[in-house]
Amino acid sequence: MRQSDICVVMNAGSGKGEDAERVRAAFKALDVPVTLQLVTDGSRITAAARKALNDGYPTIVAAGGDGTICAVAAALRESDRTMGILPLGTFNYFARSLDLPQELEAAVEVICKGRTAPIRFATINDRVFLNNASLGIYPAILETREDIYGRWGRSRTAAYWSVLKTLARMGRPMRLRITADGVERMVSTPLAFVVNNAFQLEQIGLDGVDRIAAGELVVFIAHDSGRLGMVRHALALAVGNAEKDRNFELMSGKEVRIEIITRRRKPHQVARDGERERIGSPYDLKVVPQGLTVTVPEGWDATVR
Repeated sequence: MRQSDICVVMNAGSGKGEDAERVRAAFKALDVPVTLQLVTDGSRITAAARKALNDGYPTIVAAGGDGTICAVAAALRESDRTMGILPLGTFNYFARSLDLPQELEAAVEVICKGRTAPIRFATINDRVFLNNASLGIYPAILETREDIYGRWGRSRTAAYWSVLKTLARMGRPMRLRITADGVERMVSTPLAFVVNNAFQLEQIGLDGVDRIAAGELVVFIAHDSGRLGMVRHALALAVGNAEKDRNFELMSGKEVRIEIITRRRKPHQVARDGERERIGSPYDLKVVPQGLTVTVPEGWDATVR
């Protein structure tokens, strides 16, 4: 028998060890009963959220970083349940795009007040992402970043260092056919970066907020400019002064297809909200409007996320 209406699915492998007790204490301080589901294996987060869904919890909370939030969203997509957010990651782009407090106790208050809004998500080959999906060098950067995190801890400095370290051993660029709402382009590039989050674009200094407001995905195609050029592009992103024409080409559409032109048919590394997996080409991406019901703070402006 359920003892509460709220189930928190928490990635026990991200953030600090004391976060679980802080979560319990924050709900207790508001006299709100909660069930806390700790998941030690990140690949099991979606399954844990799906179990909470099947157990009948009206509100299911994702506690962790953007990858954890994405995994919970995959279970709750187009359902009648509410998703809450406790941002415990490094960048927390999704939570920040909703103006959610970054302090845990304040974020718990938002969940308990219960104001909700319909939020869009996107898919790549029917796999959910909230912020971005990418092919090429970025998944390799994530792999390097996890190694650096393991040695030196999680920080933005470590994340940026992983960019430079990966670029130093960059291989050949990809040959891609990209089609966005019927417009086709052939490109040679080390990186195709597809964004669904206007806030993230603003944070890294790229155009396209108006395209997202129009319900589209924005595709950034890095120029094939060699290692030194890619280092410049990465630093431009890091300090927030990237320029569309100089650093990236831009395409956009509500439906996007990306095909890797190669004789080798093996699946390639794809990153979705900071998590990596191998998926075979072609890649079909689309927007799902109002596909999630998410708790948001009072006064949140839902014009563009």
